[in-house]
Amino acid sequence: MFLINWEIKFWLILLINIINIINIIIYIQTYTYTFFFFIYSLFLFLILEFNLLTETIRFSVKLFLKKKKNMIILLLLIPLFGSLYISTISDNSITNQIKIKKIALNTAIINFIFSLYLWIAFDSSTSQYQFVYEFNQLSFCHFNLGIDGISLYFVLLTTFVTPIAILSNYNNIKNNLKFFLISFLLLETLQMGVFVVLDLFLFYIFFESVLPIFFIVILLYGSGENRIRSAYLLFLYTLAGSLFMLLAILQIYNYVGSTDFQLISLSEINLDSQKLLWLAFFLAFAVKTPLWPFTGWLFRAHADSPLAGSILLAATILKFSTYGILRVLINFLPDASNYFSPLVQTIAIITLLYASLVTIIQQDTKALIAYSSIAHMSIVTLGLFSNTIQGIEGAILLALAHGFVSPALFICVGGIIYERTGTRIINYIRGLVSYMPVFTILFFIFTLANTGIPLSLNFLGEQLSLIGIWDRSPIISAFGATGIVLSACYSIWLYNRVSYGVSSPNLKPVKDISRRELYLLIILLLPTVLFGILPNIILSSLHMSVTSLIFNIIPFL
Repeated sequence: MFLINWEIKFWLILLINIINIINIIIYIQTYTYTFFFFIYSLFLFLILEFNLLTETIRFSVKLFLKKKKNMIILLLLIPLFGSLYISTISDNSITNQIKIKKIALNTAIINFIFSLYLWIAFDSSTSQYQFVYEFNQLSFCHFNLGIDGISLYFVLLTTFVTPIAILSNYNNIKNNLKFFLISFLLLETLQMGVFVVLDLFLFYIFFESVLPIFFIVILLYGSGENRIRSAYLLFLYTLAGSLFMLLAILQIYNYVGSTDFQLISLSEINLDSQKLLWLAFFLAFAVKTPLWPFTGWLFRAHADSPLAGSILLAATILKFSTYGILRVLINFLPDASNYFSPLVQTIAIITLLYASLVTIIQQDTKALIAYSSIAHMSIVTLGLFSNTIQGIEGAILLALAHGFVSPALFICVGGIIYERTGTRIINYIRGLVSYMPVFTILFFIFTLANTGIPLSLNFLGEQLSLIGIWDRSPIISAFGATGIVLSACYSIWLYNRVSYGVSSPNLKPVKDISRRELYLLIILLLPTVLFGILPNIILSSLHMSVTSLIFNIIPFL
């Protein structure tokens, strides 16, 4: 960083803001202003102090947000700005390591605050895409962004979970810290890209773009002995499945002449073609969910990845398939989705029973939570293919609830317990209540939420999903309800073995949770309970978008 006295800094700020105002007065095009904003911020990153940067760009942010379509661009750029600034700082000293950790955390929190503003400004009375931004000035690049009631909450979940992921490994990453933080800021932008792009080819690019970064994160920061194998399984499983999706996208482009979401939704594709396209897309989404028989990669990736990686994998990356089913299969290929619904429901029930039974016999705590995630995502799949408003809304609620509860459980078993005991084997961990009473209370609350107890968002999601599928197939719904019983079995048994019983002779006296860990669990607990008691906060914005998936809504003129 260059040393510049305050007088020169003042004149630099004044000059840049004058140029900024002139640009807006003469009505520079939106894409040009975005580029100017990027160059302007890059200059400030390289010249000025970070706290001074916050003050100097405040005016530009206000002007930038006057056009609502710029809000999504800002959400995508903020993590990139943060990672760019971190890349200019060396992490050789402890002081610099503390500094870049604060910058990464503050960047993620700022992005979450902006996403809340997006939520407040969202109009829930329409099913149309909002905050639409379109860049089509180049013949080879059509960058189209927007959100509706469905994608809104996945964007909010991404910005909510990213600071938690960074904070979860706040103290135990020492080597290559800068690359670690930059990776998770880049992952935030790439994950949001999946939920906001309105072009099928761009959807594929963002869908796959998280793989190389996550692959490297597991290799460099994973804790398991088999992390190399786990990283390759994650990469190869998901990449192989997505190749069929790429072929389907190319075929859709051949049919329609475009990969734009709105143009595809207005096109008529015959049933035979829909069936082939549907199978290609479903294979990619089944691997990412995952559904049986593609479950082998997930528990290994969870077990061998760092805690922050497990949090993102459970909370948001698994939701790519949920969003893809809603946005692509149900929206663009409705006849094929209805035709293959019995097949999907059967696969989901097999996945539910298989994952639940395997979960009961697990001895590794992270693998156990990973298999429970598979069981919960199978219920989400049942709700998505119920072809009812209740079922689809319940599936979305359960996906969001899983994004809160599953990361909390990973923090409990893969963070708090593992950091104190040095093991994830359940037989070596007993009697924690004697040393960690506060932790066992919070662990018990999240264990109950994982079972779908009333007053939790999990309960509403599971009930609505099963009610929705009951209208179509009571037998499938009855089999799906067994997941509630099995979930209670493996969740309560895990809690009982870890928290109670005679203290393990291999367990030394350990400290209760720290203030940072307490904040992490409380932050995840609040939305789980709040939305479980007041679900209409979410449902009011979902109704129009979900209804438009099933019914053709004619606007009242």
